[in-house]
Amino acid sequence: MSLRKFMCALLMAAFALPALNLTTARADEGMWTFNNVPRAEIKRKYGFEVTDAWLQKVRLASVRFNNGGSGSFVSPDGLVLTNYHIVEDIVGEISTPEKDYGKEGFLARTRAEEVKAPSLELNVLMSIEDVTDRVSGAVKAGATAAEAADARRAEISAIEGESLKATGLRSDVVTLYQGGRYNLYRYKKYTDVRLVFAPEFQAAFFGGDPDNFNYPRFNIDMALVRVYENDKPLHVENYFKWSKAGAKENELVFVTGHPGSTARLNTVAHLEYLRDTGIPLILRWLESRQAVLKKYMEMGDEQTRRAQNELNSVENSIKVYRGQLAGLREKTVLDKKRQSEEALRKSINADPRRMKEYGDAWDAIAAGRRGQTSYERDRRLF
Repeated sequence: MSLRKFMCALLMAAFALPALNLTTARADEGMWTFNNVPRAEIKRKYGFEVTDAWLQKVRLASVRFNNGGSGSFVSPDGLVLTNYHIVEDIVGEISTPEKDYGKEGFLARTRAEEVKAPSLELNVLMSIEDVTDRVSGAVKAGATAAEAADARRAEISAIEGESLKATGLRSDVVTLYQGGRYNLYRYKKYTDVRLVFAPEFQAAFFGGDPDNFNYPRFNIDMALVRVYENDKPLHVENYFKWSKAGAKENELVFVTGHPGSTARLNTVAHLEYLRDTGIPLILRWLESRQAVLKKYMEMGDEQTRRAQNELNSVENSIKVYRGQLAGLREKTVLDKKRQSEEALRKSINADPRRMKEYGDAWDAIAAGRRGQTSYERDRRLF
């Protein structure tokens, strides 16, 4: 099949999906780890029972890339569906001045034509273990903040090393809730990942930066890679099957993957710092990089090819931070945060034991943020 025919088939499949009523479509609040899913609440609200078997299948069918993206197995032969930006660097690496796959797109018509992506690593989450007691217990009574941090780092390193030796799996201790919980994630690691399909850049990023983070979007933001093991396509039992019908209106849909961090536990002082200092400085730094990259790309087609991926990344970040800044400047956002923070502080202060342990936490965080302002200016601007 030619690349043009393959792209047309994708477009027809996309337009065959039923249109959602955008006035009624909504997303529920919540983002959960696989070992902390609110099963009873989901059952009560939607009548769907989240079973251990269902969670395991979803977890094993979901993958993480080492460059920060998510994907999913979509065939028993190791085929993985992901977003275009995950393979954008690979497309650039295999392109030449004579053959620009960013402009033309890439399609492996046979497995022999699938191209190795040496910089890509793919991880499958095999298990989660709560190691909070061990990490927290490594801190001795009376330790300073620096000593406590060193003790936790040493214990985390020991846990990861022991797990790797015992299981052979990549082992990462993940810090949750600003150190409230520590989970040991064990991943099966795959380093033989090969590019199968990537649309041309103009189709994958149609609408450019103005359409980014806006919905609905009219582009083919996808790519296909295949995982190999021992030089053969990986056979997997757990994968997501293609549906010709697509989702129905008001049907319950779950999104799985490995998202970025959330700042919902930040204090008011921390959010005010981000609004007034942190994010504006980041934006100034990003906008200066954007200007340099655009100037470089004006020099010619080859310079454009070399810098396009980096410019996309910078402009993506600019839009993210501008959105965050707009949210923080919305009065109701911080007003709600102040109310919830005040309620929590009253609860802490009502208990002498908790007040002694946690009562000064907010003031300490505020002082730390005030002290960070000059450091951040020097770091970002000089």
